[in-house]
Amino acid sequence: MRENERVSQSEHESPASAAAVLDGWTLVYSGKVRDLYVDSSGIETADAAPSLETASRVLVVASDRVSAFDHVLEPGIPGKGALLTTLSLWWFDRLRDVPNHLVADHELVGNSVRELIPAAVAGRAMLCRTLDMYPIECVVRGYLTGSGWKEYLQSQSVCGIALPAGLQNGDRLPEPIYTPAWKAPMGQHDENISFERTVELVGAQVAAELRDLSLALFATASAIAEQAGVILADTKFEFGADRQTGVTVLADEVFTSDSSRYWDAEAWKTGTTPETRMASFDKQIVRNWLAAHWDGAGTPPVLPSEIVEQTAARYRELLERLSRA
Repeated sequence: MRENERVSQSEHESPASAAAVLDGWTLVYSGKVRDLYVDSSGIETADAAPSLETASRVLVVASDRVSAFDHVLEPGIPGKGALLTTLSLWWFDRLRDVPNHLVADHELVGNSVRELIPAAVAGRAMLCRTLDMYPIECVVRGYLTGSGWKEYLQSQSVCGIALPAGLQNGDRLPEPIYTPAWKAPMGQHDENISFERTVELVGAQVAAELRDLSLALFATASAIAEQAGVILADTKFEFGADRQTGVTVLADEVFTSDSSRYWDAEAWKTGTTPETRMASFDKQIVRNWLAAHWDGAGTPPVLPSEIVEQTAARYRELLERLSRA
């Protein structure tokens, strides 16, 4: 449950972009999209300051923030946090064979049920157990695109994995490949690494388990998405160890539009250009507009309302299509 970049709160940020102030909860991390809080209601002294290292539960809140090219943009995408959270919960419910980090978000007090998630972030927050996170971003690619396509053009391989000659941008790979990355310290960029390097980082048994779980989850989700006429092109997972049992647990978000690349299956089959074949259900609209209207210097321009609306519609469409299938 870590992100590479901490969001810098500035005087230009709108209230929708800033992390919420929640009674009884302490903000311990604010990333590009998510904010992490730990329970501080029982903390009475400064010496017992709450932290992820000592807390047993963490509140994971998805904001409406949107980022591109390492910048958080304004305005946010209305409803994005709730859509991402709903999609994660939808997938967690279908992947019960793998332990996940969710814990009950309500409790019985006398004869009444008490909600543990604050009303201010209801619908866009998950209550989770804290884990000892593995420093590995578990990436699975089923199709050749993005940075993988660029690497393939140079070396006919992706992350050191040799691929057949003659593949085109957007083509399906002969079989999904596991291409892990090292989770760099905050402020640095993740680094693609070999499977052998993951063995050095977490040991042979855990490294194999992360690889096998990632590939199995991808296969399961790909089949579900296919029923909705959607292609799951690639995704990334994060795992951690349960602090009491040591069991490997699926954490963070799962198969959301921010962690995965989804395409319309019919468009992929019939499209005549990479843009039409691989129009994704995510913030690609934002990236394309920003690339055409900003040279990367200074503060990014404010997103036009039509770009915000189109992006929100793509997030909603994915959730609707999957949940209807």
